[in-house]
Amino acid sequence: MARRLLTFLAALTGLIVAALVAGGAYMALKSPLTTKPNSDLQPDNCSPGPCANVKGYTIWISNVRVTNDVVRMTVKFQNSSDSTHVAPDDLQLIDAGRRSSIPITDAAGCKSFTRYDFSGGQTFGPVDICFRVSNANPPFILHWTPDEGAFCCEKDITIWPT
Repeated sequence: MARRLLTFLAALTGLIVAALVAGGAYMALKSPLTTKPNSDLQPDNCSPGPCANVKGYTIWISNVRVTNDVVRMTVKFQNSSDSTHVAPDDLQLIDAGRRSSIPITDAAGCKSFTRYDFSGGQTFGPVDICFRVSNANPPFILHWTPDEGAFCCEKDITIWPT
């Protein structure tokens, strides 16, 4: 009986260690945080920056500004990919304290948009959006998760106030 218990505990410990190693490997694959201000030199085949291109689906960010605890920006999308839409829940802003926030509409001048279906190289925007942050010190990371499939595509775009 004790031998079965020890075997079970050893197997369970092995599975936990394997899960931790796999999680660590996944986190190591994420791109590092850049510390340079907005640049027109982008490795994502898009310009002007900051921007990102995920399989032909492009986002451009401009007019980034901070007012108290609200970060405002203008975003524009072009879709030449297999994705079918853009939605506000595709975007989150991560502040310097590593806290994420979703787009807000409860501050003056802050707008939102509803899910918009488009494809074939069509564009959507520009749209002014806002995020409430707990740490207003730049840089910020715009975390973008375009709908490119179940196991595809998250993009972190480092942005600075312009």
